[in-house]
Amino acid sequence: MTKFELYSDKPVISFNSHLEGLDENTGNLFINLRDFIKSLGDDVIEEIRPHRIVYAKSLTFRYFLDMQPRKDSIILAIRKSRKEPAIEYIIRGNQKIDNIKFEISEAYTKI
Repeated sequence: MTKFELYSDKPVISFNSHLEGLDENTGNLFINLRDFIKSLGDDVIEEIRPHRIVYAKSLTFRYFLDMQPRKDSIILAIRKSRKEPAIEYIIRGNQKIDNIKFEISEAYTKI
């Protein structure tokens, strides 16, 4: 093994690892949101990070959504422009999310 191989092997983090520890309603909501986000377009990029998942549009990686799962909630940071700060929402597993989906869709379109 060369020293370069040591630095190039990144640990793989799966989407399912973010479901661990979530209550059932929150886990279902997390999956529902992911499916919705991926349906927005073919250019949606999902980057799975250790404590959150970030969604961007295109390879320039302009992110429009940051999802952080908690045991009984999900923290969403929706960004509609690179110049404006992200707007944070805390949603619970049994909450209606039609208005949140609209905000995500709008952010995807505008970013």
